[in-house]
Amino acid sequence: MTSSASAAAPLQAGRRAPSISHSRREDLFAIVIGTLFVSFGITLYGQAGLVTGSTAGMAFLLHYATGLPFGVGFFLINLPFYAFAVIRMGWNFALRTFCSVALVSAFSLVHPKFVQFNGAEPFYTAIFGGLLIGTGSIVLFRHRASLGGVNIVALYVQDKFGFPAGKLQMCVDICVVFAALFVVSPMAILASIIGAVALNLVIAMNHKPGRYMGI
Repeated sequence: MTSSASAAAPLQAGRRAPSISHSRREDLFAIVIGTLFVSFGITLYGQAGLVTGSTAGMAFLLHYATGLPFGVGFFLINLPFYAFAVIRMGWNFALRTFCSVALVSAFSLVHPKFVQFNGAEPFYTAIFGGLLIGTGSIVLFRHRASLGGVNIVALYVQDKFGFPAGKLQMCVDICVVFAALFVVSPMAILASIIGAVALNLVIAMNHKPGRYMGI
């Protein structure tokens, strides 16, 4: 007679359920949803005068310094990283990442036409926006896509050496945020650092090798 305890024994011994692949339709919906989350978080940051890390942070710096729209700068800054994505992660990953970056760039130009936040509190905005960007990034990661730039390098390092993508991303993000001292106020920098921590904690807790079985 088989007991529930004996039935659970294989899992307790470290055996995992079979991997279930995502369909193309699921990948498409996930990329749209993930980029909507990310771009809305970025819109919150832009309207509050904050910055974030990675290539998005670089695009914010360019926007504040020159007035170039964030979406345009974000798309252009990511272009050099696609060659690395193809070489290290394959054409499939590179194409999904290109689509994700293009959608974030487009959505970030569209959101402000429908939503305006006047006088947004910077610390609340930093935390909530960071959680949105982090959650959207996880959705993209789990469907073999990314937001380009440093995210590509972080995912490659995690796959190759097992170093968590969130920790590497956090180191780069902090450097970008401190570089923003030249273009935004110290209060905005402090709020942005808190937002960067919130963003990367979401990634560090939810994107670890072997934790998620969908591909």
